[in-house]
Amino acid sequence: MTDCLFCRIVQKTIPAKIVHEDDRTVAFDDINPQAPVHTLIIPKKHVSAVQDCHDQDSDLLAQLMITCAKVATQKGLAQSGYRIVTNTGPDAGQTVFHLHLHVLGGRHLDWPPG
Repeated sequence: MTDCLFCRIVQKTIPAKIVHEDDRTVAFDDINPQAPVHTLIIPKKHVSAVQDCHDQDSDLLAQLMITCAKVATQKGLAQSGYRIVTNTGPDAGQTVFHLHLHVLGGRHLDWPPG
């Protein structure tokens, strides 16, 4: 998708501070961080949101979670803890309609959120 912001990051036509990349995922620091560590993990394949995933996407979804754990370790969050969040749809706060997971940490995160 040429008009998708995150697809353009995958294609490297717009800059991002990429902290991890493999054959199926890209992780980059959020430009509007909500915690000291706020990294987004996206699939290279365009998927609009969780509800657009199907059984054949199970390996991709597993890879996204594995990448979240790798990024959390890389960012020094593995011992203190971190939160993985995905927003699905406008009422949940999704503003870029390309599936993405937020890895948040580096401070105490209150519950419940929002």
